[in-house]
Amino acid sequence: MALVRLNRPEKRNALNAALLAELAEALCLAEQDEGIGCVVLTGSESVFSAGADISEMREHGFAAIDNAARTLSWSRIEEARLPIVAAVRGTCFGGGHELALLADVVIASEDARFGQPEIKLGILPGDGATQRLTRQVGKSLAMKMILGGDPITAAEALRAGLIAEIVPGDGCVDRALDLAETIARHSPVALRLAKDAVLASYETFLREGLRTERRNIAHAFLTEDQKEGMAAFFEKRPARFKGR
Repeated sequence: MALVRLNRPEKRNALNAALLAELAEALCLAEQDEGIGCVVLTGSESVFSAGADISEMREHGFAAIDNAARTLSWSRIEEARLPIVAAVRGTCFGGGHELALLADVVIASEDARFGQPEIKLGILPGDGATQRLTRQVGKSLAMKMILGGDPITAAEALRAGLIAEIVPGDGCVDRALDLAETIARHSPVALRLAKDAVLASYETFLREGLRTERRNIAHAFLTEDQKEGMAAFFEKRPARFKGR
């Protein structure tokens, strides 16, 4: 597994073009490493990310968030095939929250706060929250967060299904690493196929999503990892997956 940390403390990990490009590159490099089966994405102790870089938006206007380089970075992050576990401590706002929405599992500390405050700047979310947040928590809560602009607590996020777990104290990253280690033990092929099938549920109608699931499990049954996994089950030993 790999630990990727947003590290722009002077700007509270605001997502400028350079940071997004570095993150996209880190995920691509992780995917090229056969020894990495899962990525943990985190920020600092007090802030995951405060959002997009407002200074860039003030200087460049809409072009700050609508340019080819930034769009490419977001696309590379969205299309990551490795499982991503986000460990969120403290502030997770705006674009930072939209980044967390791209994670496959979110583990949060008790002091984590999740919000889309763009409305307070006279704009609206532009990196996916109007669509992904609504699909995850429903229309009413999404509207409250996006139209009201105020954050919700980790406890509220857990009840809404926005996150998977709350970890007390400073154990958030450790718990995310433990989960990532568990995930990474499984077949890399099966992990990619499972992630693809689950994500299809957000992007297609039920019938088409079920076809994706059936197609992906059919693929899994053709792999060496499937044969190894079932052999290990009957032989009562740990499976030795090779990603084939």
